[in-house]
Amino acid sequence: MRWMLGWTLVLALLGQARAQADGAPPDMDRYYVVFLKRPPNAPTLDEAATQALQKQHLAHLRALYEAGKLLLAGPFDEQKDAALRGMCLYRVASAEEARRLAEGDPAVKAGRLAVDVVAWWVEKGAVSFRPPPPPPPAGK
Repeated sequence: MRWMLGWTLVLALLGQARAQADGAPPDMDRYYVVFLKRPPNAPTLDEAATQALQKQHLAHLRALYEAGKLLLAGPFDEQKDAALRGMCLYRVASAEEARRLAEGDPAVKAGRLAVDVVAWWVEKGAVSFRPPPPPPPAGK
């Protein structure tokens, strides 16, 4: 029985060392938060161009969600910093991948938004996400 306890301790320590070696705390999930900010030099668009770009922005986010990369996204309100426009939560392999996906957003490419990426750790199973409602019918 004593040898069993010894092996259990060795295996636990090996598992902890492996988790620490790859940067993953035990019993934690890593997500990437992308903060969307309005750059000071953002171009001014007329109403029609703004609406068209917003439609492309939302289509980009939906495509990332449907690909299983994006968990949720949405705008901010009542924030002190008006440049802070919204956030996206990605489940991807790296900050670089999250940045690459976020920088593929038409609003980012157009210079209307800039991205800031951070890793976010949460206890495994502490958060869950339900699918968004289906998109509205075309032409609406």
